[in-house]
Amino acid sequence: MNILVACDSFKDALPADAVCRAIATGLRKSHASAVITEMPLSDGGEGLLDVLGQALKLEWIEIKACDPLGRPVMARYGLSADGATAVVEMARASGLQLLTQDERDPLVTSTTGTGQLLADARARGAKRALLAIGGSATNDAGIGAAAALGWSFLDANNQPVTPDGGHMKDIVRLVSAEPPFETMDVLCDVTNPLFGREGAAWIYGRQKGGSDDVLAKLDEGLKHVAEVAKAQTGRDVADIPGAGAAGGLGYGAVAFLGAQLRRGIEVVLDMTGFEAAAARADLIITGEGHLDGQSAQGKLIQGLCGRSGGKPVIAFCGKLSASPEQVKAIGLKAAYSINRRERPLAEMLANTAANLEKTAAELSL
Repeated sequence: MNILVACDSFKDALPADAVCRAIATGLRKSHASAVITEMPLSDGGEGLLDVLGQALKLEWIEIKACDPLGRPVMARYGLSADGATAVVEMARASGLQLLTQDERDPLVTSTTGTGQLLADARARGAKRALLAIGGSATNDAGIGAAAALGWSFLDANNQPVTPDGGHMKDIVRLVSAEPPFETMDVLCDVTNPLFGREGAAWIYGRQKGGSDDVLAKLDEGLKHVAEVAKAQTGRDVADIPGAGAAGGLGYGAVAFLGAQLRRGIEVVLDMTGFEAAAARADLIITGEGHLDGQSAQGKLIQGLCGRSGGKPVIAFCGKLSASPEQVKAIGLKAAYSINRRERPLAEMLANTAANLEKTAAELSL
């Protein structure tokens, strides 16, 4: 039997490659004759760089960039062997994990560092960029990244504004720059508009440190940026699905950098050769930390099931709260929790690898 193990990371527990390795180890204990292929995956957010780094044999480039608060941070991105394609994770320079809880403030954070990573790739000759925009600490509509790539955002005194969330409202004039790449794909898996009650600030700003008053200011700033950009460039993309991703970087990448937004999982499945591997498999095993009804709304498992070519897919998960009907609707043959009974979260996270291995070893094929 040929088994394809294709998993994303289990958040706060194991990266994707370790998840695949634990499942494969368990399978080999009880199914020694099975041919097992491990394929770490990402939904296009955090973890993309490591997944595509393995799949595409990327060269790692590390540079000094600005973190969300403008402090220096060493951040890396990947370049393809021919130097034509850059793979960048915004979280490496503009991610929430770079800040302590007390430092989180979306009025003062900026995507400048993400723009610096892209600018370095451009300077090295990259023609195409893949940008993953999960895990952001920012809410600046992408003006920080755009400023690092040549755009100017000027105030009433014709002076550059500070490119952060709190100064979006001060912008009165834009000076544009040429698109940095021939093609630029921005990977995201949310569909929120830029502003409004379902927009970047109100839906995601609180986890970045924003109070209700701060969220209201940010939402007004996002709306203001969109109005100025529409008036001066003619680009009206504030309502496209995903414009509100990563504090509005989804919007800024399209409006200022000439990018297109794409579902991250679709790009990852294309670039890792998933369909060809699925065609060779008799069974596909996937998984995620928490399998619930939301897994059918653009996440990795649904995308994988849709590209499986009709091969049976089963899922291992840390927590299973999806009903049997929801499991079937996602496209799964079956789903199994690796935790047989409820334990303290820290204990379950610490035992993720062992529990994945045990569940795989006990799987009846």
